[in-house]
Amino acid sequence: MRARVLICAYACLYHMGKSRPGGGDLMAWNLVKRLSRKHSLWVMTLDRNREGIEAELERNPIQNVQVVYVGLPAWLRPLERFQGLFQLQAYIWQWKAYFVARKLHRRVGFDAFHHLTYENDWMASIIGALLPVPYLRGPAGGAHRVPKHFLRQFPAKSRVWEYVRVGMQWLFRHDPFFLISQERAEVLLMANQEALEALPGRWRKKAQLLSVNGISSHELTPPEQRAQNGKLTILSAGRLVPLKGFDLALRAFARIAEQHPKARFVIVGEGPELERLVNLRRELGVVAQVRFESWMPRERLLADMRCCDVFLFASVRDGGGLVVVEAMAAGKPIVCLDLGGPGLHLNNDCGFKISAHHPEQAVRDMAAALEKLASDPKLRARLGQGAFERARDVYDWDRVTERVIGAYDEIVNCRGTGLGESRIAPGKRQLANGPVI
Repeated sequence: MRARVLICAYACLYHMGKSRPGGGDLMAWNLVKRLSRKHSLWVMTLDRNREGIEAELERNPIQNVQVVYVGLPAWLRPLERFQGLFQLQAYIWQWKAYFVARKLHRRVGFDAFHHLTYENDWMASIIGALLPVPYLRGPAGGAHRVPKHFLRQFPAKSRVWEYVRVGMQWLFRHDPFFLISQERAEVLLMANQEALEALPGRWRKKAQLLSVNGISSHELTPPEQRAQNGKLTILSAGRLVPLKGFDLALRAFARIAEQHPKARFVIVGEGPELERLVNLRRELGVVAQVRFESWMPRERLLADMRCCDVFLFASVRDGGGLVVVEAMAAGKPIVCLDLGGPGLHLNNDCGFKISAHHPEQAVRDMAAALEKLASDPKLRARLGQGAFERARDVYDWDRVTERVIGAYDEIVNCRGTGLGESRIAPGKRQLANGPVI
């Protein structure tokens, strides 16, 4: 049975002003493409995404999808240039989208609603709260925080912003419409362990753990044997902000640089931390071995991943960590902190997850992991193969979509059993690699 499903995807693919789509943008578009194979979809998204979506649809048409573009209220548009207000913009946009959705529902008669993006776990789904159809939301995250010992090393402005973020989350979590939408949700898809554990018990019983990140099958590249000539290329990528922990990554690399003079560390990204990181590179005495590159198109970054030996990701607050999955798909061993999305992505077969108790301890342990990988080509090859297999078996978008379709089937097939009750048996939670516990 082909169900009629309404999807809220404020972020979807990307608007043309972005240099690179984020994890949520890619997640929404990849799920929409695959969900449309089984169900008829109406996708509500921000009107700024129109150019990017229509260009993609012209190249690769999709059946059974109608895209409904909803703009921000006119009075809110002058605030679009303020990056820090984008969550508030998304919340207000939802109210406008709800009235559009209500009219659509009268005409179409939806079988289910899916709140897909924004993918945070602390903001209300207005349509989910008010539209009288069964619904699910997610995968969503946001409960994760910067560990306190790491936060103390942030610049003052960044520390203040983190405190503001925590305060705003508290307010949004007490929004009556958030509480209603959480109660009404049939299934809550959570993007990482922190988000799952932050749920109250009455909501956790209908929660499933599902990563916000994935990879397309054509982007999976089996690892190739690299020349064992003593050279080692370590790659990292992301926005150059304190959250991403590039200072920690630099310090970890510096600890092995002298013993491995042919090792190179390449950091791809742009952001306000660049000057501080360049100065830190000089202070650590690794100018000749560390190179900064500007942000680049995704296709080129994926190509660079295929040419590196190790991927290092030291982010201290990252709900997804798309670049980690991309590097796994390229067959590269990963070194990352055991936090948020990256901590979910990795297991012992594909890299090193480093506990994040204290900055000095994390740097020391990351350096030890890099030393093992630098000194043992066979270990790099084995972990790279494990990373590739995990990306293929767990994070292929087709496999991720199968789990979402399973959730759709649960709520659509049981539509007559009363809204607001979870159709998922209490205690069953979907893990990233598929098994139910």
